[in-house]
Amino acid sequence: MIDVLRKNRVQLITLIALGLFFLFASQGMSSKDWVVTMLRGLAVGAITFLVASGFSIILGLMDVLNLAHGALFMVGAYLGWSVYVRPDTFMDLLTPLALVGAGFALSPLWDYWLTQLSLRPALPRTWPWVGLALSLALLGFTLARAPMAAWNPEAYAESPIVWTQAFEQGKLAAMIQPATFDGIPPWAGLAGMIAGGLLLAISLAGFRRARRGEGTLAPPSWGRPLAIFVLLLIAGVGLYLVNDPLTAFLLGLNTTWLFLIAALVATLAGAGLGALMEMTLIRPLYERAIYQIMLTFGLAFIITEMVRSTWGRSGFTMPKPSLFAGTGEGCPATSLGGWLQNHCAIIMVEIGGETARIRTYNEIFVTLVGLVVLIGVWLLLQRTRLGMIIRAGVQDGEMVEALGINVRRVFTLVFALGVGLAALGGVIAAPATGLSISMGASVLLAALIALAIGGLTSYPGAAAGAMLVGLIQQFIIKYGSIGIQLPFMAEPFKPSPTVAPATTVLLMVVILLIMPQGLFGRKE
Repeated sequence: MIDVLRKNRVQLITLIALGLFFLFASQGMSSKDWVVTMLRGLAVGAITFLVASGFSIILGLMDVLNLAHGALFMVGAYLGWSVYVRPDTFMDLLTPLALVGAGFALSPLWDYWLTQLSLRPALPRTWPWVGLALSLALLGFTLARAPMAAWNPEAYAESPIVWTQAFEQGKLAAMIQPATFDGIPPWAGLAGMIAGGLLLAISLAGFRRARRGEGTLAPPSWGRPLAIFVLLLIAGVGLYLVNDPLTAFLLGLNTTWLFLIAALVATLAGAGLGALMEMTLIRPLYERAIYQIMLTFGLAFIITEMVRSTWGRSGFTMPKPSLFAGTGEGCPATSLGGWLQNHCAIIMVEIGGETARIRTYNEIFVTLVGLVVLIGVWLLLQRTRLGMIIRAGVQDGEMVEALGINVRRVFTLVFALGVGLAALGGVIAAPATGLSISMGASVLLAALIALAIGGLTSYPGAAAGAMLVGLIQQFIIKYGSIGIQLPFMAEPFKPSPTVAPATTVLLMVVILLIMPQGLFGRKE
């Protein structure tokens, strides 16, 4: 025990000093203000942690500095809003995704058949380009006429702001109209999606074969690709046939359940986007760190502009689920039972003889989500085979590969996990902070500061750093309103809100001067 304390004495001294700082901070405000500020700081820290943890896992195993992580956090927020407020658009998208994706389920067969048929000498080398152009033309023609409900960010009456207001007022169902194929029979539209997806997958297989050259491939297993292909076809056609009843079902759901569906969809979509990024963009650049930084930095701008063109430039809110939005009779609640009965947005708590107003979503739910994710990912890393492989890969990736483990697949899973956590953070943060195209950049900066404080590749460090960043920011913001009495000053000092980010940077500088590897980082 003594050896452990001696080995970690610098970290212990630093943590004790930070604890004394927060204890000192409590002397300048009432018990009520201190508790509320702590809860708000933990909530901000929980959102920061959801971004920082995925960033840390990706950097620790893959040595990839993903500067697009903040933009992917923003994508999660906007996707969550789309499923939550516009479930009709979500349902309309499922059919094209399933039918176009069915062709890619057969990709191993396309790779093998193109190699066996030796098409390259028999056809012009440009045939994949021709196939790609035809597939894009076919998909463009079909998808432009597909039943696709959407919003129009350029027209205020059809903008996300108006749709959000209709959702809050309970008028959403009356505004949604059933959509149909425009100018073509439904069977032709569905067949066009299937054919376009098949042709696109074959063309991309042609590009992969041209890059590999004349090498041979082992025969793939037919069963699994064909089964997935058939299941996707059945799912796509079936979802089209039951689109209207499913949309009506989602519109009739309690908003709490609809929010959970939106969070799940946004997380899975973020994970899928992360896996796609790793396989297509990051994987060829593992030995080129500068190119990785430039690529992910550029992707952040591209994603931001895509979000701007799809949802508009103006920010808007995301309504809270009904479990945390009650304002009627019995609200604000005065006890946990009262909140459960009336689903109040506010709980009134007596602290030190004063009444504190605690927001159930912002200060309680967000913090609990961060805690659940912290424990869940920790269990994944410490108690599962995948976690063991990830931890071993951080220590010695070459040895893991020598043991016969598919490191590429592990890298893809890790990148997907990291981006999925960021997307989850986005959809959880949206009802508390609103949606804007600047939300990704601000949370990425906070996450980078948190990682520098806690240790770039340390998962516990990501949690500790995120909590410190959130707490310090909220304490500085609180002192901006009530003031803090400093020695040798006659009047209380009231820092401006712009000082809050600077204080986290100052904390980062101080900790890095003492411990260049961060609180929990490994010495290289």
